[in-house]
Amino acid sequence: MDAKPKHIVWMRDIGMDDVAQVGGKNASLGELIRTIVPQGVRVPEGFCVTADAYYYFLARTGLKGYIAKTLDGLDTKNLMDLSKRGKKVRDAIRRTPLPQDLETKIIRAYEQMEKQYGENTDVAVRSSATAEDLPGASFAGEHETYLGIRGAGDVVQAVVWAMASLFTDRAISYRADKGFAHTKVELSVGVQKIVRSDTGASGVMFTVDTESGFKDIVLINATWGLGELIVQGHVTPDEYLVMKSSIGKVKSPIIEKKMGVKNKKMQYALHKKGIIRTKTVKTANKERGSFVLNEEEIAELARWGAIIEKHYSERAKTWTPIAKDPA
Repeated sequence: MDAKPKHIVWMRDIGMDDVAQVGGKNASLGELIRTIVPQGVRVPEGFCVTADAYYYFLARTGLKGYIAKTLDGLDTKNLMDLSKRGKKVRDAIRRTPLPQDLETKIIRAYEQMEKQYGENTDVAVRSSATAEDLPGASFAGEHETYLGIRGAGDVVQAVVWAMASLFTDRAISYRADKGFAHTKVELSVGVQKIVRSDTGASGVMFTVDTESGFKDIVLINATWGLGELIVQGHVTPDEYLVMKSSIGKVKSPIIEKKMGVKNKKMQYALHKKGIIRTKTVKTANKERGSFVLNEEEIAELARWGAIIEKHYSERAKTWTPIAKDPA
């Protein structure tokens, strides 16, 4: 990405060198789309509202000064004061319209996605802090993600809400504890075509045994519906172990399968207020009593994991497994 400030960039045009403008999460997605997709790994396309756009929004509307004034002298140990000031900042951001030129750019980018994926295509809108790459900083879980957003108007609203999530009570407290100035940490927002896993399955994959540290294992956890329940630890997923060195060499590289309870799943649901549209429902007996993935799907996912690990290991010049959720 060149040095000229941009408010919108496509994920296919960015990579890990662009963390300062798009944050670690978006940069990693861009790296995958740009380098891994040509090897047969499927990653949905999307665009990023950059840190420059976030700063432009705050500076153009006067929010930057308001935020600094509102949070000045805050003692995060005073939870009542933290809650009061945090809400003031979030409410101010949410009710402030984006500059018209920035809103138009977001709408046009979404319209380009509609041309590729269809009218009113569902997207995920995710925050990605630009400081999450700094030593000692790990903002995973500190900011918000909005799933199942459709329509240009809702996308614009979700982008603003994602920006406001930089000032959740938890995020404010975290920055204060780590010594980050609130006005120095900026936010990029990713808008990506969503995979309708609520009607199928989702999960988490690691290219190392997370318990033993054994390198020749791909570990896959899978459940019905959206994967948020796995991330939150609210469901016991299926667990599959694959021998990495056997991928592509034997008929089945799978060495173990454990069936999880999977007693509930998260789905999209129309919500009258706000832009979050998810609900948790009980799974059917058939879903609880069957594996989420078949052997072909397990092997293919493991192959993708090995490809991704190889790319990042070559880039880092050291073994770099898929071992944690990016911030």
